Amino acid sequence: MAASLERSFLEICGFERESQRRCREVTVNLGLGPLPGGKFPESAGAFHYEESEKLLSVTSNRFIHWLTCGDTVHLVELSLDTNLLNNAVKLTFSHCSVLPGGVAVQETLNNVIVLICTNQSVHRLVLPHPTRMYRSDLVSELHMQSIFTDVGKLSLLEGPHSAPIPSSGNYSPSSAVCWISHKGEALYGMASPTGGITVVTLPPHDGQGSLTVTELKRSSMMRRISGWMPSSIVGDQSSELVLSLAVRELEDDSFIFALCQDHKLRLWSLREQLCLLEVDLLEYVPSGRGLKRLSSAGHRLRLVFSPSTGLCVCAYLSFPHSGQFTVLQLVATDNQKYSLDHISTLFSTQETLVDFCLTSTEVWALWVDDTSSTIIKYINFEHNAAGQWNQVFTQPAPEEEVHIGVDQDPRETYLDVLFSPLTFTAAAIVKALQIYRRGSERFTDLSWDALKREVAVAVETDLQGSVTEFEFSQEEHRQLLVEFWSKFYACVLQYQEDLSLPLALSVDPHTGMACVLKKGLVSFLLPCFAVDHLYLSCDSYMSTEEETPITEDADLARDVLTVAQCLRLLSDVVSGEMWYEMEKALDQLESPERAAEQVLDNMLSNDSENVLEDIQNKLQDVRSPVSAMNVLLRELDLEAEAETETPQSTAHSLQTRLSLSQLYGSSTAVSMLSQALVTVATTRAQFCRDLLILQKLYLRFGDNVFLGGGAWLLQLQQDLIPRSSHLLSSYHLLKNISQTLASSVPVDIIDANLQHLTVLELSDSPALSSHSTVLSPQTVVELFYQTSARKSIISQIYAQRNSEAELLQWSHMVSSVVHLLGQSLWPSNPGFQFPECLMVNCQNTQLQEYVRLSSPWCQVNIGSCRFMLGQCYLATGEGQKALQCFQEASSEVEKEEFLMKLTGAEDEEAAPTARLQYYNKVLRLLEDVGLPELVIQLSTLAISESANDPSSQAALWTRIFKHHLDLGHNSEAYEALTRNPDSSMQLDCLRQLVVVLCERSQLQDLVQFSYIGLHDEVVNIIESRARSLDLLSHNYYELLYAFHIQRHNYRKAGTVMLELALRLGREVRSRAGLQRQVNCYLSALNCLRLIRPEYAWIVQPAPGATYERPGASPKRNSDGEFTTEPVRRHVDILELSDLEKEYVLSRSRLTLAQHHPPSAAMAGSAAAVEMVALLVQTGLLDCAITLCETFNLPLTPVFEGLTFKCIKLQLGPEEVQNEAWSWLAANQLSTVVNTKESSAVDEAWRLLSSYLDRFSSDGRQHKHVITKLLSHGVPLPDWLTATYKSLDAASLLRLYLNFDLLESAAELVLEYVDAVLGKGHQYFGIQKPLSATGHQVWLPYTCIDHLLQALRGSQSSIHIYNKLQDKLDNYQRLVDQATKRRLQTRTMWSQSGEQM
Repeated sequence: MAASLERSFLEICGFERESQRRCREVTVNLGLGPLPGGKFPESAGAFHYEESEKLLSVTSNRFIHWLTCGDTVHLVELSLDTNLLNNAVKLTFSHCSVLPGGVAVQETLNNVIVLICTNQSVHRLVLPHPTRMYRSDLVSELHMQSIFTDVGKLSLLEGPHSAPIPSSGNYSPSSAVCWISHKGEALYGMASPTGGITVVTLPPHDGQGSLTVTELKRSSMMRRISGWMPSSIVGDQSSELVLSLAVRELEDDSFIFALCQDHKLRLWSLREQLCLLEVDLLEYVPSGRGLKRLSSAGHRLRLVFSPSTGLCVCAYLSFPHSGQFTVLQLVATDNQKYSLDHISTLFSTQETLVDFCLTSTEVWALWVDDTSSTIIKYINFEHNAAGQWNQVFTQPAPEEEVHIGVDQDPRETYLDVLFSPLTFTAAAIVKALQIYRRGSERFTDLSWDALKREVAVAVETDLQGSVTEFEFSQEEHRQLLVEFWSKFYACVLQYQEDLSLPLALSVDPHTGMACVLKKGLVSFLLPCFAVDHLYLSCDSYMSTEEETPITEDADLARDVLTVAQCLRLLSDVVSGEMWYEMEKALDQLESPERAAEQVLDNMLSNDSENVLEDIQNKLQDVRSPVSAMNVLLRELDLEAEAETETPQSTAHSLQTRLSLSQLYGSSTAVSMLSQALVTVATTRAQFCRDLLILQKLYLRFGDNVFLGGGAWLLQLQQDLIPRSSHLLSSYHLLKNISQTLASSVPVDIIDANLQHLTVLELSDSPALSSHSTVLSPQTVVELFYQTSARKSIISQIYAQRNSEAELLQWSHMVSSVVHLLGQSLWPSNPGFQFPECLMVNCQNTQLQEYVRLSSPWCQVNIGSCRFMLGQCYLATGEGQKALQCFQEASSEVEKEEFLMKLTGAEDEEAAPTARLQYYNKVLRLLEDVGLPELVIQLSTLAISESANDPSSQAALWTRIFKHHLDLGHNSEAYEALTRNPDSSMQLDCLRQLVVVLCERSQLQDLVQFSYIGLHDEVVNIIESRARSLDLLSHNYYELLYAFHIQRHNYRKAGTVMLELALRLGREVRSRAGLQRQVNCYLSALNCLRLIRPEYAWIVQPAPGATYERPGASPKRNSDGEFTTEPVRRHVDILELSDLEKEYVLSRSRLTLAQHHPPSAAMAGSAAAVEMVALLVQTGLLDCAITLCETFNLPLTPVFEGLTFKCIKLQLGPEEVQNEAWSWLAANQLSTVVNTKESSAVDEAWRLLSSYLDRFSSDGRQHKHVITKLLSHGVPLPDWLTATYKSLDAASLLRLYLNFDLLESAAELVLEYVDAVLGKGHQYFGIQKPLSATGHQVWLPYTCIDHLLQALRGSQSSIHIYNKLQDKLDNYQRLVDQATKRRLQTRTMWSQSGEQM
């Protein structure tokens, strides 16, 4: 599955990105005083759990490492699978110094025990075992508690945990070894400064006992308990000075191996307190006798036990100019005797050994050379006859100088280098910042961005404080920036170098994981891929290798090695400036081939050391350069083979699945894998660079090197060079993204992005990082690995495993993860998870850069990249660019996996083609973002793709209509509506158009549209809306009226206004409603007057009729059955005169509401008769009379009401008279010039008089007025009596009699008789009084008889009676005379006529 591996390893530094590790501090003070000379160098070590290679164990890939410095011990527990909380502790032992080798960690079934030995005390920490911290084996948390969580609760001063070493004078032990016996005792072996070994024993932590001290020394074999007594043996004891100690528990005994200054290895039995074995190691050293007198303090000793080899001992002997590892095996003989068999002797020329580690088959060693560079090697001591050490390519130190291009800002360049996540630790930057600010501040818990700002401010402040001139040129300012930033950079370099000081080497015996423990960090040793090994190996190693795992063909392998040597030579010639220019060209998307040619030209012109000539000579030895390059290109290419992915089986146990879900998931593993990928990408980018230059050089050499002639040159030019160029661009991209930091995203942007993803329905997209990682900052590759890649990578490795034991083996596992991670990021592979992860996590800037760098040369996922770029443009508000990208991606919808997945969730019936499905998704996305203009553009484009699909076209036209309408493009919306092929959707759009334009009051646009073929639908929609909505808040009736007027359909317009007027009368009983009702009737009248008279009529539905809408569903009754069809309704025909009557009535209602607002509610539905009463009551008499005349109603209520008002005014107080002016002013009074000031009473009587003059010529209304007055006992005004006498004196006489006004009646009769007789006849309307020749006259004899009868019966009226009787008698006499004369005259005329 992974690429070919070599025997070499690659160092990957696990940088800490926190400004300060959060650790608990515990101080142990036993009250001891300081000892002289108790200074020891810093040391480190590590402990690996026994079940670290078991997948189902809670301790898988878990270890503890420590660092000692003076009186402190830093303990840290790490895991590659889970993040451990509270995993660091700092122990300080007052006035004590921790001895070299004085820290050990061992595990028991229930506990993890930490043993610490100082020069004056011994300590034991009993911590819970990880398996005992959780009740269940099913641990699914990403974060777990470390065993150091409760270390602060331990009572370290109590006897079971700490004890002072009994006094040994002023001597301090030089080294120590600690272990737990099979009885549970804590044992501490110390190398005595006077020779021999002192063993301090603490009883088991859960048992009773006291501290004991045992001294092991050849000159004194006696045991001393509870005390330390120095030896008194006189003689040379320096030979027994122990330089290194190692212990192994065997057969209920502790075997202590001591490597002494006399180059002898001694084996002690603690149980017997005897030296069981003594071996002179100089016997295994060539010329050992000459070295016998040389003493060295650099000897080291290591043990390893394995079931296959037993107990092996490795002793390192350090001499002034050489060093040697001697591996021996402990063999038991008869009679409890032991011997050491020699296995191997390994030589080394390095001067300073820092540490070495022994495994069951290998020796790992760590040196520091004269330049303080770290050198790590390992060798198999069993199967290496040649004694060839295997290389470990260490992490190079950061460049001492930062190259700054002419076009680069020094500040930005230095900040990018300093805060690259893979160059400097945060601790180094913080320390440099504190020193730079002269220790004035403490920087704790700073985020990466905050620390970056602090650094920029510090350097800028320093620069400004040092500048004395206020004006200087831009170039001078640039030089100052470079000067001050390089000063700070040098300070960070110094602290980084200090933190990178190697202290120890550790190899997990179970998994094979190798790591280097440094002062400020831990680095891991990863297996080196074969192709990287070829490029990184030194010439001395290359000359000795004759085969490579890249190929099995021996001849081809030699060619490959030769080409690799040539590449190595080229690498030494390519300067940093050349590489910078080439990287710059790649960043600017220039051709890699052209950049390689420029570098080659530069090399040819500056080849002072004839390196190119040496390369030419070597190339002549290559038999098949094309084949060799093909092999290298094949190994460099991370393109995955086309395999059918087998999904992870669900048949595994829950515990297995949970363990796989955590495997390599901690921040330590994530950081380590990301840095490994950066290292591999950087190495291979340089490899491809040099290979491309070498190929260009081949073309320059031509036939001088290519023995095959032009065919090979043609293949080189047409095949190999383009492939190398493509690989260089790919690895440059991989390197770039691996070093790119992820951006922190605000919560609101994350929520908006989630909404967009929901619209796209990307259900199987990479998970969103829902929690902040421990890494701060986090690269985009780390983000991708955590959220998406890790699960698939681990599943793939687990599915293709050969055995369970192989799964967690370091070399296999970590190389497979790095290789598969590189494949998942490889731009030429069909997988598109990485860009998708960036999209999901809102890393838009990083995604844009990824697409920019890959677009010119990557021919895979072109459409998907354009789609992603469109997403980025949407996030940055560049909508037009986004739309262009979405359009460009549409051509690849049916070809690329991501785009097919994007369209796969779409309903197939909704859009028959994948491209239409794609358009639908993008349209929804644009709608969700809120870009209607782009929706319209893309929908218009999509319509051309759906020529044969009416349903899709209808949906697209509907979408275009909607967004045009939202934007206020009414004409465009109407056009889209008319082009919609679906009638139902068209009707929905039409309804929406009407509603929206009405709400916006854009009625002119709504009315002026032609609505060809949609006229009836528009009318039905507006009618339906008008009849179903509130009249006060909507104006659909006015809209419908305008609609009909625009089309000269005046009868329809009048009908609409009539309907509105009727509804207003029923529903809106207010002054405003009445005003609208009046206007409606006026509009209806105007409409009918515009029509020819024979057509001036309107059909009005009868009261109670319901309006039927076209297309309405049939109604059902309460039983669920269809109701019977209603009887054909009765209709009324309204003509112009009918409307005029309704208008007058409505106008009367409005007038009433205007003068008396409380009456508006009653007036809204009042009939004409009722309105007359209301108007009279309010005093609107003119209006009441007009209404009566219009509807042919009697005027009696008007006159009676006015008469009553006059009575009230006449009899009422002054307030009533003042109030009367309001209703008097509302009526039209005849203008009469009157110099006398009139009162309200006078004006009221005058108004009554004027009405009687106008409307009572026959006296009918006079009678009602007089009746009203007499009924209220009000005397009749003289003008009223005189007027009525002239009209109907007899009727007046009857009224007097009815109200028992006898005197007035008698006076009236007297006057009436006089008038008949000719005295004042004009006042009674008598044209000619009584005469013989005049007309006939008469008197109301019946009424007069009634009057006489009434007067006769009253004693008080006898005088009037007599007077009246005399008058009547005289009248009768005169009537008789006149009658006789008329008869005589008539007789005479008749006689004369007969005679003639």
